[in-house]
Amino acid sequence: MPDVERLERTLEAKAATLPKERERFDTWWFLVLAVVGVVSLLVFVKPDPFLRIVLFLRDGIGVTVRITVISFAFILVVGLIGGLGRLAKNWLIHGIASLYVEIIRGIPLLVQLLFLYFAFPQVLDGVGAWLIKLSPSLHGAGQWLVDVKPDPFVMAVAGLTICYGAYMSEIYRAGIQSISKGQMEAARSLGMSYFQAMRYVILPQAVRVILPPVGNEFVALLKDSSLVSVVAVSDMTRRGREFMSSSFMSLETWTMVALLYLVMTLFASRVVAYIERKTAFAK
Repeated sequence: MPDVERLERTLEAKAATLPKERERFDTWWFLVLAVVGVVSLLVFVKPDPFLRIVLFLRDGIGVTVRITVISFAFILVVGLIGGLGRLAKNWLIHGIASLYVEIIRGIPLLVQLLFLYFAFPQVLDGVGAWLIKLSPSLHGAGQWLVDVKPDPFVMAVAGLTICYGAYMSEIYRAGIQSISKGQMEAARSLGMSYFQAMRYVILPQAVRVILPPVGNEFVALLKDSSLVSVVAVSDMTRRGREFMSSSFMSLETWTMVALLYLVMTLFASRVVAYIERKTAFAK
Protein backbone atom coordinates (compact mmCIF):
# COMPACT_ATOMS: atom_id res chain seq x y z
CA MET A 1 0.00 0.00 0.00
CA PRO A 2 2.76 2.56 0.78
CA ASP A 3 4.36 1.73 -2.58
CA VAL A 4 1.11 2.55 -4.37
CA GLU A 5 0.78 5.86 -2.54
CA ARG A 6 4.42 6.71 -3.33
CA LEU A 7 3.81 5.93 -7.01
CA GLU A 8 0.71 8.13 -7.08
CA ARG A 9 2.62 11.04 -5.54
CA THR A 10 5.42 10.58 -8.07
CA LEU A 11 3.00 10.62 -11.00
CA GLU A 12 1.24 13.74 -9.64
CA ALA A 13 4.58 15.52 -9.25
CA LYS A 14 5.60 14.66 -12.82
CA ALA A 15 2.24 15.79 -14.15
CA ALA A 16 2.67 19.13 -12.41
CA THR A 17 6.01 19.69 -14.15
CA LEU A 18 4.62 19.04 -17.65
CA PRO A 19 4.09 22.16 -19.74
CA LYS A 20 0.45 23.14 -19.87
CA GLU A 21 -1.19 23.40 -23.25
CA ARG A 22 -1.59 27.04 -24.23
CA GLU A 23 -5.18 28.07 -24.64
CA ARG A 24 -6.04 29.21 -28.12
CA PHE A 25 -7.63 32.63 -28.46
CA ASP A 26 -11.23 32.53 -29.60
CA THR A 27 -11.04 34.31 -32.94
CA TRP A 28 -14.81 34.86 -32.96
CA TRP A 29 -14.21 37.72 -30.53
CA PHE A 30 -13.05 39.68 -33.57
CA LEU A 31 -16.59 39.46 -34.93
CA VAL A 32 -17.91 40.92 -31.67
CA LEU A 33 -15.40 43.76 -31.92
CA ALA A 34 -16.30 44.30 -35.57
CA VAL A 35 -20.00 44.71 -34.80
CA VAL A 36 -19.19 47.02 -31.88
CA GLY A 37 -16.98 48.99 -34.26
CA VAL A 38 -19.83 49.33 -36.76
CA VAL A 39 -22.15 50.62 -34.04
CA SER A 40 -19.51 53.09 -32.82
CA LEU A 41 -18.81 54.26 -36.36
CA LEU A 42 -22.48 54.94 -37.04
CA VAL A 43 -22.84 56.82 -33.75
CA PHE A 44 -19.79 59.04 -34.27
CA VAL A 45 -20.05 59.61 -38.00
CA LYS A 46 -23.80 60.27 -38.02
CA PRO A 47 -24.94 61.07 -34.47
CA ASP A 48 -28.25 62.26 -35.83
CA PRO A 49 -30.13 59.93 -35.82
CA PHE A 50 -28.00 56.99 -34.60
CA LEU A 51 -26.83 58.56 -31.33
CA ARG A 52 -30.40 59.65 -30.61
CA ILE A 53 -31.58 56.12 -31.27
CA VAL A 54 -29.03 54.61 -28.87
CA LEU A 55 -29.90 57.12 -26.13
CA PHE A 56 -33.60 56.40 -26.65
CA LEU A 57 -33.02 52.64 -26.48
CA ARG A 58 -30.70 52.48 -23.47
CA ASP A 59 -33.46 51.94 -20.90
CA GLY A 60 -34.94 49.27 -23.19
CA ILE A 61 -31.55 47.53 -23.31
CA GLY A 62 -31.56 47.33 -19.51
CA VAL A 63 -35.07 45.87 -19.49
CA THR A 64 -34.08 43.27 -22.11
CA VAL A 65 -31.05 42.17 -20.10
CA ARG A 66 -32.98 42.02 -16.80
CA ILE A 67 -35.89 40.07 -18.19
CA THR A 68 -33.52 37.59 -19.88
CA VAL A 69 -31.37 36.97 -16.80
CA ILE A 70 -34.30 36.71 -14.37
CA SER A 71 -36.27 34.43 -16.69
CA PHE A 72 -33.25 32.19 -17.29
CA ALA A 73 -32.69 31.75 -13.55
CA PHE A 74 -36.29 30.54 -13.16
CA ILE A 75 -36.00 28.43 -16.31
CA LEU A 76 -33.06 26.50 -14.87
CA VAL A 77 -35.09 25.65 -11.75
CA VAL A 78 -38.26 24.75 -13.65
CA GLY A 79 -36.25 22.70 -16.14
CA LEU A 80 -34.54 20.74 -13.38
CA ILE A 81 -37.85 19.96 -11.70
CA GLY A 82 -39.43 19.01 -15.03
CA GLY A 83 -36.46 16.87 -16.04
CA LEU A 84 -36.48 14.96 -12.76
CA GLY A 85 -40.24 14.58 -13.06
CA ARG A 86 -39.86 13.07 -16.53
CA LEU A 87 -37.50 10.48 -15.05
CA ALA A 88 -39.60 9.77 -11.96
CA LYS A 89 -40.87 6.23 -11.46
CA ASN A 90 -44.06 7.52 -9.88
CA TRP A 91 -46.64 7.47 -12.66
CA LEU A 92 -48.43 10.60 -11.40
CA ILE A 93 -45.30 12.77 -11.24
CA HIS A 94 -44.08 11.41 -14.58
CA GLY A 95 -47.49 12.02 -16.15
CA ILE A 96 -47.77 15.61 -14.93
CA ALA A 97 -44.23 16.47 -16.06
CA SER A 98 -44.74 14.83 -19.45
CA LEU A 99 -48.10 16.56 -19.95
CA TYR A 100 -46.52 19.92 -19.14
CA VAL A 101 -43.68 19.39 -21.61
CA GLU A 102 -45.87 18.14 -24.45
CA ILE A 103 -48.55 20.84 -24.12
CA ILE A 104 -46.24 23.83 -23.65
CA ARG A 105 -43.93 22.81 -26.50
CA GLY A 106 -46.95 22.68 -28.81
CA ILE A 107 -48.04 26.30 -28.19
CA PRO A 108 -46.07 29.22 -29.68
CA LEU A 109 -44.36 31.53 -27.20
CA LEU A 110 -46.18 34.58 -28.55
CA VAL A 111 -49.57 32.94 -27.95
CA GLN A 112 -48.55 32.02 -24.39
CA LEU A 113 -47.51 35.61 -23.64
CA LEU A 114 -50.78 36.97 -25.03
CA PHE A 115 -52.78 34.43 -23.04
CA LEU A 116 -51.05 35.25 -19.75
CA TYR A 117 -51.43 38.99 -20.17
CA PHE A 118 -54.92 39.26 -21.66
CA ALA A 119 -56.79 36.01 -20.94
CA PHE A 120 -55.39 34.78 -17.61
CA PRO A 121 -56.74 37.81 -15.65
CA GLN A 122 -60.22 36.88 -16.89
CA VAL A 123 -59.68 33.38 -15.52
CA LEU A 124 -58.76 34.88 -12.14
CA ASP A 125 -61.86 37.10 -12.26
CA GLY A 126 -64.03 34.05 -12.85
CA VAL A 127 -62.44 32.10 -10.02
CA GLY A 128 -62.75 35.10 -7.70
CA ALA A 129 -66.42 35.60 -8.52
CA TRP A 130 -67.07 31.89 -7.94
CA LEU A 131 -65.36 32.03 -4.52
CA ILE A 132 -67.41 35.09 -3.53
CA LYS A 133 -70.64 33.27 -4.39
CA LEU A 134 -69.48 30.01 -2.77
CA SER A 135 -68.98 31.21 0.78
CA PRO A 136 -68.86 34.50 2.71
CA SER A 137 -65.67 33.34 4.41
CA LEU A 138 -63.94 33.24 1.01
CA HIS A 139 -65.09 36.74 0.04
CA GLY A 140 -61.70 38.30 0.82
CA ALA A 141 -59.74 35.82 -1.29
CA GLY A 142 -62.25 36.07 -4.10
CA GLN A 143 -62.21 39.87 -4.11
CA TRP A 144 -58.40 39.79 -4.17
CA LEU A 145 -58.46 37.62 -7.29
CA VAL A 146 -61.00 39.92 -8.94
CA ASP A 147 -58.86 42.99 -8.21
CA VAL A 148 -55.59 41.49 -9.48
CA LYS A 149 -54.05 43.58 -12.26
CA PRO A 150 -51.43 41.88 -14.47
CA ASP A 151 -47.97 43.40 -14.25
CA PRO A 152 -46.36 43.36 -17.74
CA PHE A 153 -42.88 42.49 -16.47
CA VAL A 154 -44.14 39.66 -14.25
CA MET A 155 -46.32 38.23 -17.00
CA ALA A 156 -43.41 38.38 -19.45
CA VAL A 157 -41.08 36.54 -17.05
CA ALA A 158 -43.80 33.97 -16.35
CA GLY A 159 -44.43 33.38 -20.05
CA LEU A 160 -40.76 32.96 -20.91
CA THR A 161 -40.21 30.70 -17.89
CA ILE A 162 -43.16 28.43 -18.66
CA CYS A 163 -42.28 28.10 -22.33
CA TYR A 164 -38.51 27.64 -22.06
CA GLY A 165 -38.87 25.53 -18.92
CA ALA A 166 -40.47 22.80 -21.04
CA TYR A 167 -37.52 22.74 -23.44
CA MET A 168 -35.05 22.89 -20.56
CA SER A 169 -36.78 19.91 -18.95
CA GLU A 170 -35.93 17.80 -21.99
CA ILE A 171 -32.33 19.02 -21.92
CA TYR A 172 -31.98 18.02 -18.27
CA ARG A 173 -33.63 14.66 -18.93
CA ALA A 174 -31.29 13.88 -21.82
CA GLY A 175 -28.25 14.96 -19.80
CA ILE A 176 -29.15 12.80 -16.82
CA GLN A 177 -29.88 9.79 -19.01
CA SER A 178 -26.49 10.20 -20.72
CA ILE A 179 -24.75 9.35 -17.44
CA SER A 180 -24.03 5.65 -17.06
CA LYS A 181 -26.41 3.74 -14.80
CA GLY A 182 -23.36 2.31 -13.10
CA GLN A 183 -22.73 5.72 -11.53
CA MET A 184 -26.05 5.57 -9.69
CA GLU A 185 -25.54 1.95 -8.72
CA ALA A 186 -22.06 2.70 -7.34
CA ALA A 187 -23.37 5.66 -5.34
CA ARG A 188 -26.23 3.60 -3.89
CA SER A 189 -23.82 0.80 -3.01
CA LEU A 190 -21.83 3.33 -0.95
CA GLY A 191 -24.89 4.02 1.17
CA MET A 192 -26.19 7.14 -0.54
CA SER A 193 -29.89 7.72 -0.89
CA TYR A 194 -31.39 8.35 -4.33
CA PHE A 195 -31.46 12.11 -3.78
CA GLN A 196 -27.90 12.17 -2.42
CA ALA A 197 -26.64 10.20 -5.41
CA MET A 198 -28.49 12.49 -7.79
CA ARG A 199 -27.17 15.62 -6.07
CA TYR A 200 -23.54 14.66 -5.56
CA VAL A 201 -22.86 12.19 -8.39
CA ILE A 202 -25.30 12.37 -11.31
CA LEU A 203 -26.26 16.05 -11.58
CA PRO A 204 -22.68 17.46 -11.44
CA GLN A 205 -21.75 15.24 -14.39
CA ALA A 206 -25.00 15.92 -16.24
CA VAL A 207 -24.57 19.70 -15.94
CA ARG A 208 -21.24 19.51 -17.76
CA VAL A 209 -22.86 17.46 -20.50
CA ILE A 210 -25.81 19.80 -21.03
CA LEU A 211 -23.83 23.04 -20.85
CA PRO A 212 -23.67 23.57 -24.66
CA PRO A 213 -27.44 23.24 -25.24
CA VAL A 214 -28.15 25.30 -22.11
CA GLY A 215 -25.94 28.05 -23.49
CA ASN A 216 -27.78 27.90 -26.79
CA GLU A 217 -31.08 28.22 -24.94
CA PHE A 218 -29.81 31.38 -23.23
CA VAL A 219 -28.90 32.96 -26.57
CA ALA A 220 -32.28 31.95 -28.02
CA LEU A 221 -34.02 33.38 -24.95
CA LEU A 222 -32.19 36.68 -25.40
CA LYS A 223 -33.53 36.94 -28.93
CA ASP A 224 -37.03 35.74 -28.11
CA SER A 225 -37.27 38.28 -25.31
CA SER A 226 -38.17 40.74 -28.06
CA LEU A 227 -41.64 39.13 -28.10
CA VAL A 228 -42.46 40.58 -24.67
CA SER A 229 -43.00 43.93 -26.38
CA VAL A 230 -46.53 42.72 -27.25
CA VAL A 231 -47.49 42.69 -23.55
CA ALA A 232 -46.53 46.32 -22.88
CA VAL A 233 -42.98 45.65 -21.65
CA SER A 234 -40.70 48.52 -22.66
CA ASP A 235 -37.85 46.36 -23.90
CA MET A 236 -35.51 47.30 -26.71
CA THR A 237 -37.91 46.22 -29.46
CA ARG A 238 -40.81 48.22 -28.05
CA ARG A 239 -38.62 51.28 -27.56
CA GLY A 240 -37.44 50.93 -31.14
CA ARG A 241 -41.02 50.84 -32.34
CA GLU A 242 -41.82 53.95 -30.30
CA PHE A 243 -38.85 55.83 -31.78
CA MET A 244 -39.82 54.79 -35.31
CA SER A 245 -43.42 55.90 -34.85
CA SER A 246 -42.30 59.34 -33.65
CA SER A 247 -39.48 59.90 -36.17
CA PHE A 248 -40.65 57.82 -39.19
CA MET A 249 -37.05 56.59 -39.67
CA SER A 250 -37.62 52.87 -40.14
CA LEU A 251 -34.30 51.95 -41.78
CA GLU A 252 -32.07 53.70 -39.24
CA THR A 253 -34.08 52.55 -36.24
CA TRP A 254 -34.26 48.86 -37.03
CA THR A 255 -30.67 48.78 -38.29
CA MET A 256 -29.48 50.01 -34.90
CA VAL A 257 -31.83 47.69 -32.99
CA ALA A 258 -30.59 44.70 -35.02
CA LEU A 259 -26.95 45.64 -34.42
CA LEU A 260 -27.47 46.02 -30.68
CA TYR A 261 -29.19 42.63 -30.47
CA LEU A 262 -26.32 41.17 -32.49
CA VAL A 263 -23.74 42.59 -30.07
CA MET A 264 -25.54 41.07 -27.08
CA THR A 265 -26.09 37.65 -28.65
CA LEU A 266 -22.53 37.39 -29.98
CA PHE A 267 -21.10 38.42 -26.60
CA ALA A 268 -23.30 35.86 -24.82
CA SER A 269 -22.24 33.16 -27.29
CA ARG A 270 -18.57 33.82 -26.68
CA VAL A 271 -19.01 33.76 -22.90
CA VAL A 272 -20.86 30.44 -23.17
CA ALA A 273 -18.09 29.04 -25.40
CA TYR A 274 -15.47 30.11 -22.83
CA ILE A 275 -17.38 28.39 -20.01
CA GLU A 276 -17.70 25.25 -22.14
CA ARG A 277 -13.93 25.11 -22.68
CA LYS A 278 -13.24 25.59 -18.98
CA THR A 279 -15.65 22.87 -17.88
CA ALA A 280 -15.09 20.37 -20.68
CA PHE A 281 -14.10 16.82 -19.78
CA ALA A 282 -10.41 16.12 -20.19
CA LYS A 283 -9.60 14.07 -23.26
